[in-house]
Amino acid sequence: MEDSAVWAIIWLVAAAAFGIGEILIAGSFFLAPFAAGALAASLASMLTAPPLLSWLLFLVVSAGSFFAMRPFARRLDTMTPDVEGIGANRLKGATGVVLAPISSTPGDAGLVRVGSEEWRADTRAGVAISAGTKIEVVEVHGTRLLVEPVGIDDVIL
Repeated sequence: MEDSAVWAIIWLVAAAAFGIGEILIAGSFFLAPFAAGALAASLASMLTAPPLLSWLLFLVVSAGSFFAMRPFARRLDTMTPDVEGIGANRLKGATGVVLAPISSTPGDAGLVRVGSEEWRADTRAGVAISAGTKIEVVEVHGTRLLVEPVGIDDVIL
């Protein structure tokens, strides 16, 4: 078998692998540009292009496709709602108790228990919450919760 025919098969297999990966992995068109680049390189190899040209074509088509698809992928991401009840978002509105006091200093997290889980928690600036206070989860920011006290009696200003 000729060298360019071998490369054509390698690129075709790579294009199929990237295409299948795109289908199987949740996300917004991350592997599709590489599938397009591998397909272009495969076609070039079928037309007896040297391997170096195939690699260059793969890189150029992949990069071009990637940047061409980003606005479309970003639009799809913004159209997808932030689903309540999935992952940490399920904690919004849940109540719990403060285990370690939460300081009034922003970023100085305390520790809360919501259900059977313990989470780092912040509160709104200027409000400290003492240990043992019942709280409600207002927002989720990554691995931290933004909480506020349920009983106003336990708030330290």
